Amino acid sequence: MSNPNNQRASQMPCYRYTAFPPVNLPDRQWPSRTITQAPRWLSTDLRDGNQALIDPMNAARKHAMFDLLVRMGYKEIEVGFPAASQTEFDFIRDLIGSGKIPDDVRISVLTQAREELIERTVQSLVGAKSATVHMYNAAAPVFRSVVFGFSGDGRAECKAIAVDGTHAIMKYAEQYLPNTDFGYEYSPEIFMDTELDFSLEICEGVMDAWQPATTSLCPCTRTTTAAPPSRTPSWRCWPARSASRDACSATASAPATSIW
Repeated sequence: MSNPNNQRASQMPCYRYTAFPPVNLPDRQWPSRTITQAPRWLSTDLRDGNQALIDPMNAARKHAMFDLLVRMGYKEIEVGFPAASQTEFDFIRDLIGSGKIPDDVRISVLTQAREELIERTVQSLVGAKSATVHMYNAAAPVFRSVVFGFSGDGRAECKAIAVDGTHAIMKYAEQYLPNTDFGYEYSPEIFMDTELDFSLEICEGVMDAWQPATTSLCPCTRTTTAAPPSRTPSWRCWPARSASRDACSATASAPATSIW
C-alpha cells in the first residue's frame, strides 16, 4: 500500500507568493467573545445579489424581492445601484413614489466615487424618508499603481478621490434631500489587499470630511477571501480598535458577490 504522505512536489511557482503580513493586535478579544444580540443587518440581495445572477431581476421581480425582505423584518435594505442603469434608477424612483417603503425601513444605494455618478445616485433618493448612500473606491496597491496609474505609492491620490467624493455627496444631499434622514457609508474597496494602516487613514480622512451628526459606516468589503480564517477576524478588528473616533463611526463586515 502506498504512503499517502509521499506527495509529489508541486509545480506551482510558490516562490512568487509572500506570507500574509501579521496583524499587530496582541490583546485579541474576539476569540473569547460571544454574540449576545442581533447585529445590525443590511440586506444587499437587491444589489449585490442581483449582479451575481446570470439573468438579473426585472422590475417585477425586484418589487417581489423587496416585499419579501420587508416581510422578513429587514430594517435596512440596499435597493440598487441607480447610476448603473435606467432600470435600477426607475425601480428606486418607483419604490419611493409608490409609498411601498415602510416608515421604519431605511433604503441604501451604492455609487462609485465619481461626481457625475454621485449626483445621479442622490437624485434617485428624492422624496425618501430615510436613506443612505454607500460610496466606494478601490484602495489596494495594485489598483493604485496598475489600474489608476498613480505615481509613487498612490496613497495621496486615492485618499483625495474618497474625500472629494464625500464632499460631493454632502453637496448633492443638501441640494436634493433637505427633508431626508440621510446617512453615509464609505468603503475602501479591495480592503483585503489594502495596507491596514492605509485603510484606516483613508477612512479617517473621509470621516474628517463628513463630520456627521449621525453615524457614518465604514464597511470592510472583500471580493474574495484572501487570508487564512485565523487572520481575518483580527484583520477586521484592527481598524475599528485603532480609529481615533468611535462615537460617530461604525465598521461592518461585507462579503461581496463572488463569495456567494
